[in-house]
Amino acid sequence: MSEDKKHNYSADSIQALEGMEHVRMRPSMYIGDVGTRGLHHLVYEVVDNSIDEALAGHCDVISVDINEDNSITVRDNGRGIPVGLHKKEGVSALEVVMTKIGAGGKFDKDSYKVSGGLHGVGVSCVNALSEHLKATVFRDGKIWEQEYEKGKTLYPVKSVGGTDKKGTEVTFTPDKTIFEQTTEYNYETLAARMRELAYLNKGITVTLTDKRNKDDEGNIIVETFHSNEGLSEFVRYLDSTRTPVIQHVIAMEGEKNGIPVEVAMIYNDSYSENLHSYVNNINTHEGGTHLSGFRRGLTGTLKKYADNSGLLKNVKYEIAGDDFREGLTAIISVKVAEPQFEGQTKTKLGNREVTSAVSQAVSEMLTDYLEENPNDAKTIVQKVILAAQARHAARKAREMVQRKTVMSIGGLPGKLSDCSETDPAMCEIFLVEGDSAGGTAKQGRDRNFQAILPLRGKILNVEKAMQHKVFENEEIKNMFTALGISIGTEEDPRALNLSKLRYHKVVIMCDADVDGSHIATLILTFFFRYMRDMVEQGYIYIATPPLYLVKKGQKREYAWDDNQRDLIAHKLGGSVTIQRYKGLGEMNAEQLWDTTMNPEFRTLRKVVIDSATEADRVFSMLMGDEVPPRRDFIERNAKYANIDA
Repeated sequence: MSEDKKHNYSADSIQALEGMEHVRMRPSMYIGDVGTRGLHHLVYEVVDNSIDEALAGHCDVISVDINEDNSITVRDNGRGIPVGLHKKEGVSALEVVMTKIGAGGKFDKDSYKVSGGLHGVGVSCVNALSEHLKATVFRDGKIWEQEYEKGKTLYPVKSVGGTDKKGTEVTFTPDKTIFEQTTEYNYETLAARMRELAYLNKGITVTLTDKRNKDDEGNIIVETFHSNEGLSEFVRYLDSTRTPVIQHVIAMEGEKNGIPVEVAMIYNDSYSENLHSYVNNINTHEGGTHLSGFRRGLTGTLKKYADNSGLLKNVKYEIAGDDFREGLTAIISVKVAEPQFEGQTKTKLGNREVTSAVSQAVSEMLTDYLEENPNDAKTIVQKVILAAQARHAARKAREMVQRKTVMSIGGLPGKLSDCSETDPAMCEIFLVEGDSAGGTAKQGRDRNFQAILPLRGKILNVEKAMQHKVFENEEIKNMFTALGISIGTEEDPRALNLSKLRYHKVVIMCDADVDGSHIATLILTFFFRYMRDMVEQGYIYIATPPLYLVKKGQKREYAWDDNQRDLIAHKLGGSVTIQRYKGLGEMNAEQLWDTTMNPEFRTLRKVVIDSATEADRVFSMLMGDEVPPRRDFIERNAKYANIDA
């Protein structure tokens, strides 16, 4: 190429990408990322189309199959995507829906009053990011089909037979050139979302089948999700490992100012607040106007009742809004015709009219419940009073934490071995189990950008501790001061200020055994309950130290599981020596650096929240008081643990 052409910026230099080509070139703009989260999002987009049919009253059965080759099939008994000629495009409407960005019935208010998904770009994006997709429509007594490769049609829509069924079936295989990290679907991740959708849309049946695996009896794994009561059942499911302090779920369903509102809530004996909000089945992690409306209705109504009941006359402390939500599990679901989203991840509702609608609905619901259930009402108010007392104690404990300013070396924990780099984006801190492993890590680290904070034993279980006890705990205080984080305002005692966060990688490094897993879970519970913003912003990681060192003569190789150990032993051949690492302290500094801390060779697992409701339930179950569900979970999920009877 000549120099003139190389530097000539002309009309020919402008690359005009067709819609589907742009999706393939910039997939993260459409599905968030091309990792495991984006991969699973493809399924949600196809299922959302079926859910929209259910919301419109035309569908009540949806099935999702994970096929043996890891492709996905989604079927419903809706009306079936129209297959007739699209006048403007000159091809079948099915082809338009599958191959045109922004095409679909969701923009037609006569077809769908509300919808979820990515506002009309969903199924076409799935098509663009699949190496193969087949759409089959059962409509007008015929079976219609069309196939695609990487978003491009292989042949026109054709009829392949007759049928008395109705609905749509989509089978797609994710493109390995797009999803380079993995194209393997996680059953539990999909199950959590299907369960959620069944609760949010009562009356529909969602079946999830995993054809890749079989249970102990040799049967393909099938799970069916159906809810007759909707959010009331959802709340009971989320709180199944907590102890309720009132007799019934407080619930309502209706329409306010033209906006369908559904709310369910219950109080338990925990100290955490668990609010989950949805708009058109989309989990709004960042909240928004519907959550503000719920809080306003809850606080105003309970405050008025408590004042009128005379139960507050001997209370020394002022009651704040946060006190009314301690030990509360609630789900708020609204359906909005034209939702306006804002916030960092576009999951914060901005429609102002929703605030008053939800506030009125909650106020009426609570007023009726409190009048009809005076014993429960008294229990709630007494819990609020205790929460206010605990909040004042927690404020004093927080102030003690904040006094150790991180602006000076004197304010940092004595056990912290800090790094010399000052740019937080370049720094990482290892939270290490025990002083022995901490000492080894200090010797093996790169002190330029790696800091070490040893943690003594098992930290406090924050799931069962009052807030002031959490802030009084020495190990937790050390984590706060080392990280440089301040927490709590009068408006929101758990609000995080990450502006002075000192490390953008926080790595939990524990032994690869049962105790190490327990300690890691305790630390993760703390981050989930008190520093969730750090998890959601991708700052939390888990180190993966090896389980074995396999030696033969001068040859040494590490193994991270039993299968890898056996493969290495077979490869080396003959007589080999296998060392099982019982803990990090058994490695020397060089070994720990080579396997677990060196950025060039280590494997770090980023902690992400696929489903906030499922994460809430799992942490409550693992760290709560109920033993049977915890034992069942461990027996189903543990790889190395030996479960005692």
